[in-house]
Amino acid sequence: MQRYLKVIKLFWSAAIAAEMEYRVNFVIATLSSVGNLAGSLFSLFLFYRTGYTFSGWQWEAALIVVGIYTLLQGFSETFLAPNLNRIVRHVQEGTLDFVLLKPIHSQFWLSSHTISPWGVSDLIFGSIIIIYAGNRLGLGITDYLASIPPLFFGLIILYSLWFMLGATSIWFVKIYNVTEVLRGLIEAGRYPMVAYPAAFRIFFTFVVPVAFLTTIPAEAMLGRSQIVWVIGAGILALVLFFVSSRFWRFALRFYTSASS
Repeated sequence: MQRYLKVIKLFWSAAIAAEMEYRVNFVIATLSSVGNLAGSLFSLFLFYRTGYTFSGWQWEAALIVVGIYTLLQGFSETFLAPNLNRIVRHVQEGTLDFVLLKPIHSQFWLSSHTISPWGVSDLIFGSIIIIYAGNRLGLGITDYLASIPPLFFGLIILYSLWFMLGATSIWFVKIYNVTEVLRGLIEAGRYPMVAYPAAFRIFFTFVVPVAFLTTIPAEAMLGRSQIVWVIGAGILALVLFFVSSRFWRFALRFYTSASS
């Protein structure tokens, strides 16, 4: 474990140093984050402006879902997209050979090699929205802490799904559109699941588990989540992480080295 932590420190320090050479990108990323957040708030406002509320979700409670979704976006832009979107390029250009030859687990290398600071603005804005809504609702520190386990499980679920889609590039080289479809589906998480018809709620819970990414952590923060859903999120996260690791090993059996 200590060895891997040292490797991550080297990876991320080099990645941040390289990214900071283009500091204007941070301004652009911040403006993009403001635009995305404004769009989320405006679309939510369209529902609530006439006094309508999602069943059991007042305005401030729905804001917490938006804040968690924004945090999720920041996590994706900071850790997932810079690494997992490059799996396709490694396969296309044959540089995956060099990754496989390194004395370190290839999945770990592909998942943690770089980091992008341009998602930090989303992390900040998401936290501000959550704290603002939480103060309006009178939430305490224990309420915020209660949402950490399901939120962590949600991040593992998202990573596992994204990594498995990236691994399919070994068979289907042009897989960018599939990852964009996943990101599009995840956008459904910006609203509580009760905002959707029953059929969509089933789909976003048991087929594409978007509910485990935003709604369940928000319910845990609000003190209304049933423990069975939190346990289910943990089991799903462990299963998907295990499956992603096995799937990667299975996919490598079909990888044809660029040098062979």
